[in-house]
Amino acid sequence: MLNGGAVRPAGRAGGCPAGPGPGRPQRPPPLPAATERFHTASVCARRSERMGTEAGGAAAKPRRLAARPVPQPKRGTERTVSRGRCPRLRVEAMKRVLESLNLNIVEMIDENATLDGGDVLFTGREFFVGLSRRTNQRGAEILADTFKDYAVSTVPVHDALHLKSFCSMAGPNLIAIGSSEAAQKALKTMQQMSDHRYDKLTVPDDAAANCIYLNIPSKGHVLLHRAPEEYPESAKVFEKLKDHMLIPIANTELDKVDGSLTCCSVLINKTSEL
Repeated sequence: MLNGGAVRPAGRAGGCPAGPGPGRPQRPPPLPAATERFHTASVCARRSERMGTEAGGAAAKPRRLAARPVPQPKRGTERTVSRGRCPRLRVEAMKRVLESLNLNIVEMIDENATLDGGDVLFTGREFFVGLSRRTNQRGAEILADTFKDYAVSTVPVHDALHLKSFCSMAGPNLIAIGSSEAAQKALKTMQQMSDHRYDKLTVPDDAAANCIYLNIPSKGHVLLHRAPEEYPESAKVFEKLKDHMLIPIANTELDKVDGSLTCCSVLINKTSEL
C-alpha cells in the first residue's frame, strides 16, 4: 500500500481499469513544455550496484503505483527528489541550484530506497520507472508519493544499466526506443501499463535512443541526438523527423563512464517568474 493507494500488477488482466475510476488517480492534461522534464534531476541517489541488485533480478515485476491526487503546487515551484548517497558535494551543489529556482526539495532519507535519474522517464503524462541495478521498488514508491498527481508505473530493466539506456522522449508523444530484445520488451511493458498510446521511433542502436527533446518557443521542436559518426544508421532515422531542429552531439568519451546525453543534463520548465 502507498498512502492508501494499491500497488497493482501490469496489464489489463491484472486489474488496471481502462479509465479513471475508484482506486485510480485522475490524470492531469499533458504538460505543454519540455516533455522530458527531469524532475528527479541528477540529485537522485545512485547507490552502488551491489546495493541495488534486488531491483533488477528475475523477481522484479512491472507495477502501477497508485496514490491519491493532491493539488498542483503553486506556480513557480516544482518538487524534486533528493538523497545523499552520491558524493555529498555534488548533492549540495545541485540542491543549491534547484533552491535558487524556488523548487521544493524532497529528501529521500529511506536507506532502503534507491532511485537513479536514468531510470525515470517522464512523458508529460506519467512516469515510467525502471527497476534496475540502481533503482528499486522502494525508490519508485517514494517518487509516486512525491508526484501524487501523475501515474507512476515500474518497468523491469534487464541487460542494461538503466531504463534510459535504450529509450527516451523524442517529442511530446514520441518515445525513441532501441532495437534490442531488452529495449523492445521494456517498450511492450510500458504500452501495457499506460492507457495512452504513444508513437514510437525505433533506432538500430540502443545507445542512440537516449536523446534530449526540448520545446523551445522561439525554435519549436529541438532534438539533441547522438552524432552520425557514432551511430550513422540511427542518425538516418532521426533525420526523418522533418519538423524537428536536429542537433547532433558527439558523446563517445562520456560514454566510457556510462554518461549518456540525459545523464549530462537537467531540464527545467522555466517560467517568467523564475
